[in-house]
Amino acid sequence: MTEQQMRPLPGKPLADEVTRGVREALAVWTGAEFRPHLVSVLASADEASRVYVHSKARQAGRLGVRFTVRDLGPGAAQDELHAALQALSTDADVHGIVLELPLSPGLDADAALLHIAPRKDVEGLTPANLALIAAGREAEALLPPTPRSVRFLLREVLGDDLRGRRVAVIGPGRTVGRPLTFMLNNRGVTVTLCNEHTRDLTAVLAPQDAVVVAVGHAGLLRPEHVQPHHLVIDAGINVTPEGVVGDALPDLPVRAQTPVPGGVGPLTSALMYQNLVRAVKLQRGEPVE
Repeated sequence: MTEQQMRPLPGKPLADEVTRGVREALAVWTGAEFRPHLVSVLASADEASRVYVHSKARQAGRLGVRFTVRDLGPGAAQDELHAALQALSTDADVHGIVLELPLSPGLDADAALLHIAPRKDVEGLTPANLALIAAGREAEALLPPTPRSVRFLLREVLGDDLRGRRVAVIGPGRTVGRPLTFMLNNRGVTVTLCNEHTRDLTAVLAPQDAVVVAVGHAGLLRPEHVQPHHLVIDAGINVTPEGVVGDALPDLPVRAQTPVPGGVGPLTSALMYQNLVRAVKLQRGEPVE
């Protein structure tokens, strides 16, 4: 296979490597009879969120992490959600908090995230963590797992030193595109951030080394948009009658492409638990890498 022939880029091998490191860290605490406690907060009737919660619970069970679901129901009020997050944030027995998105219609996710303690924010979505990333102070932050997954996968193909690389990010969302743009810039990458109004996407993408798509629009990235030298990382998740698909059509004529499912997803899950380890260390005053 030549460099220009498309090859799949699964996330599971990298996820397995990250998970091994998490197990080693947890084993140290297990010997001291300490188990980190992760709490997932639900405030919607979104079925996909419940699927994700069950997946987190299974992974927690395999790792020996305590996992609790705080289900406020789809009728929860904003004040009730804030009170629950504040209580968890001040509870010394809770080490990580995940607010499952989307919330029920009428609930404000931005306002709710303000009530999660930044050092318990294992998804790295609080304004405090995002501000540290934007300021180039990643060492002090908990980083969002999905953008971290993307950066891992970029290094897998483009090499550990990303300085000078050109990467297009399609989708300026708060969970992937916006933090990823800063995180890549912090590594010396030249980033082109695209959105629904970007004109002549094919021409914009042509000089890029890699294209990251995270919009939530099935089949958005098509063969006419890409070049043989491109690495395509698909962080989109779309539920269709045919199953879960990404934002890029499969088997694009590119250098490498992450599949959906099985690409970014497994690595994101593993990195969230790595964030939990980091969160515990920050809370306990232990050294962090």
